[in-house]
Amino acid sequence: MITTDAVGVLVVDDHAIVRRGLRAYLDSEPEMEMLGEAADGREAVARLKERQVTGDRMPEVVLMDLQMPRLDGVEATRQIARAHPEVKVVVLTSFGEAERVHAALTAGAAGYVLKDADPDEVATAIRAAATGEVHLDSAVARLLARRMAAPRTGLTSLTGREREILVLVAQGLCNREIAEQLVISERTARTHVSNLLGKLQLASRTQAALLAIREGLVAAPG
Repeated sequence: MITTDAVGVLVVDDHAIVRRGLRAYLDSEPEMEMLGEAADGREAVARLKERQVTGDRMPEVVLMDLQMPRLDGVEATRQIARAHPEVKVVVLTSFGEAERVHAALTAGAAGYVLKDADPDEVATAIRAAATGEVHLDSAVARLLARRMAAPRTGLTSLTGREREILVLVAQGLCNREIAEQLVISERTARTHVSNLLGKLQLASRTQAALLAIREGLVAAPG
């Protein structure tokens, strides 16, 4: 039996069997009510707009898959967050890579749950989103925690001085010339070059120069 204060949910997934399974699950939860479904992000956005125009009850939560045709879950989440800020999106997907999680949360998702999670975790994420909280799948939370604790790599791992020296290396300056331009000792310049190569996991100054060009720090020669 559905209570009057049940959380309304819109299910978005391109697999009909998944939508059917989620409907059966939500129907078994007295505190939740499935208000509709969509086969991709574009249809989800359209359904919400239609409900807004007709004055039908808007769902409190959208359960959103990520990989779908026409409009993927990240972009659909971004559009929903912009057009309907009162509607919260919980991503329900098979993909747990940190990049996907970050993209979804940046787009405005209020939760991220993997499809192999316990059904109770899906319910927890829905309830959390409906009350304005953010819930992450326990496996996803551990992944993000490990990533935050890991040493930074890439250009973001460089200090301001090291980035400055990387540009000079890309311009073809030797250690002595770098030292003269920055008014530091040649030994200090050599140490900075060695440190930035190590942080960037590069084997040579040539590789460093190519990286600087690729990242737009310096213009390609000729």
